[in-house]
Amino acid sequence: MNIHAIRAIYKFEMARFFRTLTQSFISPVISTALYFVVFGAAIGSRIDQVEGISYGAFIVPGLIMLSVMTQATSNASFGIYFPKFIGTIYELLSAPVNFIEIVIGYVGAAATKALFIGLVILGTAYFFVDLTIAHPVAMLLFLVLTCLSFALLGFIIGIWAGNFEQLQLIPLLVITPLVFLGGSFYSISMLPPVWQTITLFNPVVYLISGFRWAFFGQADVDIWLSLLAIAGFTCLCLGVIWWIFKTGWRIRQ
Repeated sequence: MNIHAIRAIYKFEMARFFRTLTQSFISPVISTALYFVVFGAAIGSRIDQVEGISYGAFIVPGLIMLSVMTQATSNASFGIYFPKFIGTIYELLSAPVNFIEIVIGYVGAAATKALFIGLVILGTAYFFVDLTIAHPVAMLLFLVLTCLSFALLGFIIGIWAGNFEQLQLIPLLVITPLVFLGGSFYSISMLPPVWQTITLFNPVVYLISGFRWAFFGQADVDIWLSLLAIAGFTCLCLGVIWWIFKTGWRIRQ
């Protein structure tokens, strides 16, 4: 294992994060504060509680998941796409670095950024609502696994994308709608029975439900199903990345 190569890629990506601090860090925090104002204050004044939890506190896990998923995906996709765009990826591929080290460097940096933003948003939430985390270790575990799995997805998107428009296509048109429809701001038990069944086909439901269980001890689906879903998704992404580097798809073109 080439630790020096992993460290170099990781440090370079983290340096880019701090160079664009306004876009990478401040913007998600401001967006989250606006969500609290709109959903927590405006809608929360009409919805007192959801499953015995104040509405303002209830939406915190969903807001964190929304930011973490989109940030992990966007950071990882841009991180690997830009070297491909300017041609420096060939230098990386010709260096004595295997694909595992490349993935660890880029995905590790993207997951770290998303984790950092998620924790900052969690800290921001305490300024708006009274919040108690029932299972802090499980909360951190779900957060880390979500950061890693969606960073892996972003890495795949960055290799697949042929231009900057495609780079934003899946985060904007797939991930964000799935998060909004996955119980971020409501419990799926509030839906009619037929829509509850349909919603269970949304994979994001299991991630948000497990993450919310870590906060409040309540979940829409079984906690083990949530863990199985995120583990399966992570394994699927790892398999796709292995296939990409094995075949050279979209890399050596």
